[in-house]
Amino acid sequence: MNTLLLIEDDHRLANMVSEYLELSGFTVQHAANGLSGLKTLQDTAPALVLLDLMLPDLDGLEVCRRIRALPGALAQTPVLMLTAKGDPMDRIVGLELGADDYLPKPFEPRELLARIRAVLRRHAPGVAAEDTHQTLKFGSLELDRDARTVSVRGHVCDLTAYQFDLLWVLAERAGRVLSRDQIMEAVRGRELEAFDRSIDVHMGRIRAAIEDDAKAPKRILTVRGVGYVFAKQQD
Repeated sequence: MNTLLLIEDDHRLANMVSEYLELSGFTVQHAANGLSGLKTLQDTAPALVLLDLMLPDLDGLEVCRRIRALPGALAQTPVLMLTAKGDPMDRIVGLELGADDYLPKPFEPRELLARIRAVLRRHAPGVAAEDTHQTLKFGSLELDRDARTVSVRGHVCDLTAYQFDLLWVLAERAGRVLSRDQIMEAVRGRELEAFDRSIDVHMGRIRAAIEDDAKAPKRILTVRGVGYVFAKQQD
């Protein structure tokens, strides 16, 4: 499925991006505001949403929040947020609301294409299927790589595709301390950008989903000045 939904009120930018992505094999649907974008999403179920932060009616953060509140599989639609370069807090909030990735404006079309392909690969069923051990269990926590689900005591946790990949990277290396750069490089295939706090935002959301008390985590532990470690011994 190669249909993308671009929610962007700058028609000149939207035309440029759409033309470039269509030359790369994608079909691009364009919505100029948040409400029409949400309707198009529900009508067409695209493979990914490119979501501008600044929109004339609903802002991108509210659109992202509403996407994650949609019923069924629509709520899991990957979201790549397009943000202004000087707004790090907006990017952090966007990730907290469930965006899978972000790209600051102005951006190179080639980088946008690479980010789209990376998000779609992470979201694809059976990603990294060459690994013969597809299920990891740690006490009441279970990760199923084929189904791309995480459950605690039988209850499925609400994680984005990117957050699942982050958790899997940590879990399959349980007991090993990983730096933020190592985690990001393993998941996204690129080194951590300077001052990129997205990894910490995602870890907070993962903890909220899998820990009994996210403020006193027992599964994902922070190693100050280094990174994170996934505990081998769990309940």
